[in-house]
Formats: sequence, structure tokens, C-alpha cells
Amino acid sequence: MSSIQIARYIVSFSWFYHGIFPKLIHIAPLEQLMTASIGFSDDVSYHITKSAGIIEVIFGIILFVFYRSKLIVLLNIYALIGLLLFVAVIQPQLLIEAFNPITTNIPIIGLSLILLNNLKQSSQS
Repeated sequence: MSSIQIARYIVSFSWFYHGIFPKLIHIAPLEQLMTASIGFSDDVSYHITKSAGIIEVIFGIILFVFYRSKLIVLLNIYALIGLLLFVAVIQPQLLIEAFNPITTNIPIIGLSLILLNNLKQSSQS
């Protein structure tokens, strides 16, 4: 399997997994904490979290299918940076917890840059 396919699978799986397990199947307390810390009620936080899970699953599928789209890969990178900044502003203490956005988002951004680099090389050939 090529490094491009490995990057494709890992990046897509990350979106898919983070949409399904901590948001759709079982809402992780930290997920609800982040939306509730903005000031939303528990009910609204629940629906925002579920909606975010659906969006993440859909984006994971889109990325898996259209991994050769520069726009999709760039949206992925910007979304990961945005989510990292969101946590840094809203719940900065989470950045020092185990399995935090630094240890998840930055490696996924790195794999996304591999995909982006491959797109550049492919277009130059």
C-alpha cells in the first residue's frame, strides 16, 4: 500500500471515528463540555454535538472519495486548525490532557500535507 493510500485511510478514518464514537454513539463528556462552555443549554449542546458528529462522518466519506481534490484536502487542514484553535480558546486545559487536539490534529494535518504534496507532484508530471 502506498503512503498516499495510508494517509488517505488514516485521515478519513479519523473524521469518521471522531464523528461516530464520541458524538453519535456515545457523547463524550468533553464534547458536551466544549459546546456547553459557549453558553448553550444541555439540550442545545446535545443537538450541536450530534450534528457535528454527522458532519464529521460525511466529511470523512467525502475526503475518502475525493482525496485527490486540493480543495477538500485544504478544507480538511483548515478545519483541523480551526478545531484546534477552538479548543485552545474555549477549553485550553484540554491541550494538556491525554489524546488531546495537539496529539491528534497535528499528525492528521501532517498526513494531509502528504496528500497535498502528492497532488502537487501529480499535477507537475
